[in-house]
Amino acid sequence: MFRLATVACVIAFAGMILSDRADAQQGEKPVLKHIVLYKFKDSLTKEQIDEVIQAFNALPSKVPGIIGYEAGTNVSKEGKSEGLTHSFVLTFKSMEDLDAYIAHPAHQAYVDIVKTRREKVVVFDYWVK
Repeated sequence: MFRLATVACVIAFAGMILSDRADAQQGEKPVLKHIVLYKFKDSLTKEQIDEVIQAFNALPSKVPGIIGYEAGTNVSKEGKSEGLTHSFVLTFKSMEDLDAYIAHPAHQAYVDIVKTRREKVVVFDYWVK
């Protein structure tokens, strides 16, 4: 009987914690994710690719409105990346912040660096709660 009561208390406690987390998440404002995926031209040197990465890495310190930033290279073993090798993810509070980023001179300068070095680019934006 004691075990049954203990298990019931643990389940009830876990339910309260999960309910509190769900309530907290519902109170959070959604954020806008801006994902950029690249396949660079095969003719590029490592130094040319590194220059693109460094230029993108500098954008969060140059452009207001970016509240989060992540970057990395593809490590998937599924073989479905269609040659895309690099990912950059920016987070914004609003569509207006994303629009301001796209128009910002620092972003435009970055585009000037990357536009002749990429073979393929995919951009995807979505809201997260």
